[in-house]
Amino acid sequence: MFSCPVPYDDSDRVSLACGGGGLLMNRLLEEVFFPAFGTDSSSLHDSSLRSVPGGTLAMTTDSFVVHPLVFPGGDIGSLAVHGTTNDLAMSGARPLYLSAGFILEEGLEVAVLKRIVKSMARAASELGVSIVTGDTKVVEKGKGDGVYINTCGIGSPEYPGLIAPSSIREGDAVIVSGDLGRHGMTIMSVREGLGFSSSLESDSAPLWPSVDTLIRSGADIHCLRDITRGGLTTTLNEIADSSGLGIVLDEASIPVCDEVRSACDVLGLDPLQVACEGRFLAIVPADAAARTLAALRSVPVSSGACVVGRVERRTAAPLVMNGVMGVRRILGMPSGAQLPRIC
Repeated sequence: MFSCPVPYDDSDRVSLACGGGGLLMNRLLEEVFFPAFGTDSSSLHDSSLRSVPGGTLAMTTDSFVVHPLVFPGGDIGSLAVHGTTNDLAMSGARPLYLSAGFILEEGLEVAVLKRIVKSMARAASELGVSIVTGDTKVVEKGKGDGVYINTCGIGSPEYPGLIAPSSIREGDAVIVSGDLGRHGMTIMSVREGLGFSSSLESDSAPLWPSVDTLIRSGADIHCLRDITRGGLTTTLNEIADSSGLGIVLDEASIPVCDEVRSACDVLGLDPLQVACEGRFLAIVPADAAARTLAALRSVPVSSGACVVGRVERRTAAPLVMNGVMGVRRILGMPSGAQLPRIC
């Protein structure tokens, strides 16, 4: 946490306008939102668990501004359902209900809106989730870029322990559920007209089936986190900062497909900083790694699960990586806006 406010210069405003990077977004959270809302940053997670009469509920909210609205492997409607329910799943909560708020730009084709809404309904139905309330607003042409969607999700916690960065311990195994970067690079390749390969599609997918299988396997779970904004690098830096421990990655073990590597090379991007929408991290005790892998690999969306690192006592930096050439390097928090409007 910052000891004093850091002034925002013109470069910060440009980064924020473009979607924000990991470091800037953390500054905004620490300096603007947390003080105003009385939030304890040490307890942050993808969704919030709250006691209510008769039990506990998980709650999350998200907004979606992806451009283009339709992309290989999905669209803004299915993405809104996946992104929101995945945040609930990362707290070990079964998704139950969603709200949906639509900001529609004047002139949006009704056929496009119907496709998005039907896709959203189908994605919710496949998860057994009900969209129970919503709202629509219309803004002037040129002010909304088609459609923006805001959601709120409610879920039922099904894991008996606390799934959070504070639960991780030295020696834990760090597992990713599949290959990284497909969503971000699919969006960018379409947007930039690169046309790398017809096989490059977004990894947008619901993660609850994998988490549900993992919970029912009886595996001990310390932390779960979906790999979205800022990719693997940002996600693990945030977890390490929250826990006070260090994380060491093995570069050779991190799965990235050839199409994503090629797209990143052309655009000058690091695949470990590219967002996913259907991949997550599981941090578990070392002796639970085999059971965790077996459970995840039994579900199609996480069939590529593998161990990519471990938790250690922090030394030089929160996150470091042992490279394929035998050199250990620090992976810091991304400081700029790499991929705007990808979710």
